[in-house]
Amino acid sequence: MFFEGSEKKIEVIIADSSLNIREFGQAFWADIVACANAEILSSISNEDCDAYLLSESSLFVWQDRFVMLTCGTTTLADAVMSFIEHVGEESIAFASYQRKNEYLSHLQSSSFQDDLKKIRKTIAGNAYRIGHLDSHHHYMFSTKRPFIARDSDVTNELLMYHINGKAADYLRGVNQSKQGIQDLLALSELFPDFAVDDFLFEPFGYSINGIKGNEYFTIHITPQEKSSYVSLETNVNLANHSVDIYARLLSILNPGSWDVIGFNSPKNTQGFPAHLCLGSCSLATEQGYNIDFSHYQQLCHEVLIPEYL
Repeated sequence: MFFEGSEKKIEVIIADSSLNIREFGQAFWADIVACANAEILSSISNEDCDAYLLSESSLFVWQDRFVMLTCGTTTLADAVMSFIEHVGEESIAFASYQRKNEYLSHLQSSSFQDDLKKIRKTIAGNAYRIGHLDSHHHYMFSTKRPFIARDSDVTNELLMYHINGKAADYLRGVNQSKQGIQDLLALSELFPDFAVDDFLFEPFGYSINGIKGNEYFTIHITPQEKSSYVSLETNVNLANHSVDIYARLLSILNPGSWDVIGFNSPKNTQGFPAHLCLGSCSLATEQGYNIDFSHYQQLCHEVLIPEYL
């Protein structure tokens, strides 16, 4: 069984301070999500944020911005185009689109270049690739607008591949549960006092959203043995956090390799398992985002058995 776990991601920040996009309501966001060939499964809210759990990943909506991630063969570029058509291009202060290279890119309905052509018909911007073309890499697009991000506008991404060991066995097993996965990942310790909303897919696969004030985290697990993938994204400032979230998750899930992407977030490998850094790069955008990307590989992660073809 194969499922493309790596996400596509959009973020849009609104220029008009009088426009509260949370007021658009769930029916509106359901239509936006449908444009990406996904659907809303459930939601939680607080005074600052609405968090929607999707059939393929997550959507977070604040008064002046939203972040949406979708996996599988979703068409996320169509969703962002629908949103811009609704609010008007002049209402956009900043927009970004991010997409990782896929395991089986030929199964996708579009490539990043296809998506880029579609987006650029409406809104101008710069595009980049970070990472080696023949290895793990990410494509990014950001608008060219007179917008400067606040220093506190932080995003952290940890993307883990080929998980191994007892945690991986549990996540592929028949006796897993939502609470069991939360306990396995020590989420109450890593993200204390967050309200959470999660979903356990059949026969396996797991998604969780968490919010506290204007902070969020989301974790998505695709545990298939030959293409396993686990992602964490959060705007929690890791430099001020009492628990080393990355080190703890790497210890629990034991991935063979992983990417770390930080937006206005300094690199920190303290507590990582013994590893090689196979590549890293930094990018300072015109909008004030300092992006750091690194791809790591664990030393002698597992012994591989030849397969008959």
